[in-house]
Amino acid sequence: MERSSCSCLAVAKYATRARCAAGAAARVVWSQDRSSGATAGMDAEASRSQLAAALVRVAAGDRAALRMVYQNTSAKLFGVCLRILNDKSEAEDVLQDVYVTVWRKAAAFDPGRASPITWLVAITRNRAIDRLRSSAVTRRMEPIEAADAVRDPAPAAVERVELAQQHQRLARCLEELEARHSAAIRSAFLDGATYEELAQSMSVPLGTMKSWIRRGLLKLRDCLEG
Repeated sequence: MERSSCSCLAVAKYATRARCAAGAAARVVWSQDRSSGATAGMDAEASRSQLAAALVRVAAGDRAALRMVYQNTSAKLFGVCLRILNDKSEAEDVLQDVYVTVWRKAAAFDPGRASPITWLVAITRNRAIDRLRSSAVTRRMEPIEAADAVRDPAPAAVERVELAQQHQRLARCLEELEARHSAAIRSAFLDGATYEELAQSMSVPLGTMKSWIRRGLLKLRDCLEG
């Protein structure tokens, strides 16, 4: 009985020690996690500051700074291009355009308004969307072979001759009318003047102008049909 009691006490002491050891180990791990998180946060902030400084140097024409920006951001920006375009070759082309834009417009970067990566991603999205729209237009275009099936809206040679003859005949018939009737018809139907404007410009009543044009059109029809 005494041996059993001693054994229980020993087990209890061992369990207590184990719990204490486990608690201590947990505190160590938690402390390490907090330390790692703080370090990661400091690293991220340092990376942002470094990238912002590099963009400022790019604006001053520093090619080495542009190379540093490329090395630190190209993987992320290529992923943005690829998600939008879903084509590796197109994404690579757009990525190249992005860094050309960065080289030209780095002076527009304002660290007080956006983080460096936010500014770069915005440029990348815009370039990728522009390429996507351009590619869609290209895909909608017909192949060059389809040009043979497109009708030329301009009149053919025979039609042009017929139109010219009709114009000559119309001009001749207009010349056979009274001068004031001919002038009124030309202004109304060729220049787009209204009856009221014609009556006012020729200093005649509106009814008289309408009568002139009506009689002139009747004579013109007879001439053209004759």
